[in-house]
Amino acid sequence: MWTGNEQTAERSSTAYRYRWFADNEARETSPVYAALTASISDDPEVLALIERLPEPKRQPNLLLGAVRLHGGPIDDHSRFRAWLLHHWDQVEGTMRSRSTQTNEPGRCALLLPLLCSLPQPLALIEVGASSGLCLNPDRYRYLYDDRPPIGPSTARVDLECETSGPVPFPEGVPHVAWRAGIDLNPLDPADPEDVRWLESLIWPGHHSRHQRLRGALETARRHPVRVVRGDMVEKLDDLLAEVPAGTTPVVFHSAVLPYLPEAERREFVEAVQERSCHWISNEAPGALPYALPASAGHRSREFVLRMDGHLMAMTAPHGQYLRWLP
Repeated sequence: MWTGNEQTAERSSTAYRYRWFADNEARETSPVYAALTASISDDPEVLALIERLPEPKRQPNLLLGAVRLHGGPIDDHSRFRAWLLHHWDQVEGTMRSRSTQTNEPGRCALLLPLLCSLPQPLALIEVGASSGLCLNPDRYRYLYDDRPPIGPSTARVDLECETSGPVPFPEGVPHVAWRAGIDLNPLDPADPEDVRWLESLIWPGHHSRHQRLRGALETARRHPVRVVRGDMVEKLDDLLAEVPAGTTPVVFHSAVLPYLPEAERREFVEAVQERSCHWISNEAPGALPYALPASAGHRSREFVLRMDGHLMAMTAPHGQYLRWLP
């Protein structure tokens, strides 16, 4: 049974979507976005503009990222509204041509214990890879609580992560022998416009995320990773066929599936379960066809970390903490 992510008809309106985002996504971590999206949910004229877009393109993150990309104000609804009505053609064009592709390297801190638990060396395939920043888990340094750092001392990115529970901390980073990604619209770490888009998707006030992004982009430019353009199901077999002999293939993704229609999510889950590979998912509850037991103690906005479908931990969306379950 697919659980939790389907919206009922009365909850599918754009107004509800923006109010829900304000109350459940942004309130705790971005007061600016919470206030703005709450105001949008009560503004019929702005909602009418948004509803000119295809349903998948009406996402709050996509609208806010597009406004910031073009220099629009976000700290006051009146100023935001006046600017948006005047610049809607620009914003609409960006929303139609771009996608929400937040590429948060901090999520590698959540994946690291599982990657290191598998037979080495690894062949990594990330679906929904954006610019491929999470395909470099062996090139970052990890700071878990007050434990000694894990990873190369020359790393340009330090990933801080608070933990609880019996986390199987590794002694080092994984041995990655081969890596590649899949995305409908890959972003180029060396393209200034793609970089500006990635920066626009980081929420206001999240200064440490900006620093991580810059370091991860520099790492990606020094160590280019191939991200192929195409559908994740169609391209998965192509990449699995390239996996070198003697390596352990691992397909992984984080905060990707909610952006897909339910039928495409089902298709992907069935496909990856049928392939000879390990599968690591870090997604919101309801994005996968598994019920979440009450013993997990799910908190607001937490993601669910799974290995081959098995529940392993609860996580913060951007890698801030890892709550390993018994």
